[in-house]
Amino acid sequence: MTTAQFHSPATLADAVRLLAEAGARPLGGGTDLIVQMRSGRASAPCVVDLKRIPELIGVRRTAQGGFAIGAATPCTALKADAALVAAWPGVVEAANLIGSVQVRNRATLAGNLCNASPAADSVPAMIAAGARCRLAGPGGTREVAVAEIPVSPGRTSLAPGEVVVEILLPPQPAGAADAYLRLIPRTEMDIAIVGAGAWLELAADGTCTAARVALGAVAPTALLVEAAGAALIGTRLDDAALAALSAACQAAARPIDDKRGTAAYRIAMAGVIARRAVLKAAERAAARTR
Repeated sequence: MTTAQFHSPATLADAVRLLAEAGARPLGGGTDLIVQMRSGRASAPCVVDLKRIPELIGVRRTAQGGFAIGAATPCTALKADAALVAAWPGVVEAANLIGSVQVRNRATLAGNLCNASPAADSVPAMIAAGARCRLAGPGGTREVAVAEIPVSPGRTSLAPGEVVVEILLPPQPAGAADAYLRLIPRTEMDIAIVGAGAWLELAADGTCTAARVALGAVAPTALLVEAAGAALIGTRLDDAALAALSAACQAAARPIDDKRGTAAYRIAMAGVIARRAVLKAAERAAARTR
């Protein structure tokens, strides 16, 4: 591992200034970056630690009634926010499937997103939730959908010097809920063969009025499968609607063969895991309509 300069700024402005330097890398939890640097898969002349910046730590309610999760907030901290868990259990579930407890005590949603792994657990859940990111950089601040951040394995759409400030989750309507499920070779601490995030809104009679379904580990980036969500709208999630959902997910998947599973297996299981995630989200949404 090549020795890099290490900076631990106390303000966002200082972090942005340091990150504007050529080759500088932000460090949220470091659970990916440090491993990659030690193995030689990544290098950086300068590492900028974000965990001393108050603006990037913690969960807060937004003026609109949603949630803002600071980019340096560890995944384990999300479980401690009862309002966040009640509103967005799928996002919290996904965050707390990352690695081990020790990893999650450091790892962050923003880091999991910006590592840009196709198999990242939190990303399909955030996409299904309709999450957005607030970014800061030399040119100021901007908002962008989570789905637009990863562009290929290991690469993001962030401009030089930009950093995620917070993840923004919208208000959760009554009668709506989310869920995240994954398939892994072992019972825990493994990388997803397929991951699926689902968000549904149900009317009082059980009719689905809105839906989003996202897949991970079946393409170079996590996918929002619009046809899958559309297959559910206007239905009461009957067998025909769920079959159409599964078919849409399988059609959207374009995975690779690797040691965790073949492309054919991933395609088949994309439909299965998405269906299960939808039913779990629907069960939660139905409870919120009562």
